[in-house]
Amino acid sequence: MRRAGSKIHVSDTDTEVLVRAEGLFKVFGRRTHDAVEKLRKGTPRDQIDGVTAAVIDASFEVNRGEIFVVMGLSGSGKSTLIRMLNGLHDATAGKLQINGQEITTISDKKLREIRRSSISMVFQHFALLPHRTVIDNVAYPLEIQGVPQAKRLARAQEILDMVDLGSWGDKFPNELSGGMQQRVGIARALAADTDILLMDEAFSALDPLIRREMQEQLVELQQKLHKTIIFITHDLNEAMFLGDRIAVMRDGRIVQIGSPEDILTDPANDYVEQFVQDVDRARVLTAGNVMEKPRPVVSETSGPRTALRAMREPFLAAVFVVDRNRKLIGMVSDRDAVKAVRRGDRSLAGIIKPVPSVVQASDVLIDIFVPAVESPLPLAVVDEDERLVGVIPRVTLLAALGPGPDATGEITLPHEPVPTSIIDQVLADSEPDVPATDSKEAN
Repeated sequence: MRRAGSKIHVSDTDTEVLVRAEGLFKVFGRRTHDAVEKLRKGTPRDQIDGVTAAVIDASFEVNRGEIFVVMGLSGSGKSTLIRMLNGLHDATAGKLQINGQEITTISDKKLREIRRSSISMVFQHFALLPHRTVIDNVAYPLEIQGVPQAKRLARAQEILDMVDLGSWGDKFPNELSGGMQQRVGIARALAADTDILLMDEAFSALDPLIRREMQEQLVELQQKLHKTIIFITHDLNEAMFLGDRIAVMRDGRIVQIGSPEDILTDPANDYVEQFVQDVDRARVLTAGNVMEKPRPVVSETSGPRTALRAMREPFLAAVFVVDRNRKLIGMVSDRDAVKAVRRGDRSLAGIIKPVPSVVQASDVLIDIFVPAVESPLPLAVVDEDERLVGVIPRVTLLAALGPGPDATGEITLPHEPVPTSIIDQVLADSEPDVPATDSKEAN
């Protein structure tokens, strides 16, 4: 299962824009420039006679190393848009840069060079050469680049091994299943070693099970190769599974760009909201998306009295314990804390127990159902350094998955809390924890 943490996110300080589109239009028919002016003034495309406005005022950026998904229904303009990116369709208006090179005004010769060196494409129906073996199909783009035969075949074999087709190099395309043929198509695109990979409905011709396998393999390859992928699909779940960011298109226009979480939780308009209403939220949202602030929390240098005070007001039966770097150490129950106070203990050392269930902030919700059911406490959410960053009460997890009561923030306890009157009596009859400077509740 893919996790959000596996996506290739580029920080703001080192982001490199590889594709930049500004106000792109593609209009088919006569008097196209007049049509563009009318579209810019707000005239609906179905009220402009004699032309077909396929792409209208599209602006977006694609960063190096991300999977940018363009999603929309049939006729939304997504396939036309991707064909503009590799120059198969000329832009009627607007600007388009590939790796800093403006391609809307360059010569055909220069455009061909950019296609060979910077852009590869994976097609919906494979587009393999039937008279060539699998390894020759994969090596074909290197042959066009003038790479010597021995070198290109070695590179092709390396890529075939990567897509689990290493022993199929001497076969012909008609001897392979549909999923295997599409892996050959991906291998051919990867063999060219271009910066940008364009994938136009690449998996839509496959059976659902094979399609899911291909999606997962693409994610695994992306983790190794860090390509810049622009992926076209009409399938929302596919878009949510693959995309670092998603552009939603409708009637030729981009109506929203955002992360899968943005699209799902904050749709830009009614169209997007209706589009995402049936998405499998459990495969999109992560623990980090739904977690709540971890309260209360105490330091490992605190004493049992401090732990009881932390649990007293919110009527909790346990509290998480962290070190001074907020790394999760364990948990302390109210019953153990009461016993420790009565014994005169000043430290939590003897009563800290392991946390029943810990999840990563990047874990998708579908992977944390079982831990949530089995855990008597809210799930502890930690980051990659094992620092406690949040908790997920069971009610919050259920509320995040769709219609139902809002999350209340109430915590499911391992047992009925010790009555407040007993805690008050224990605290009143005991000495304060020492040293006082180490007994403060962790913030």
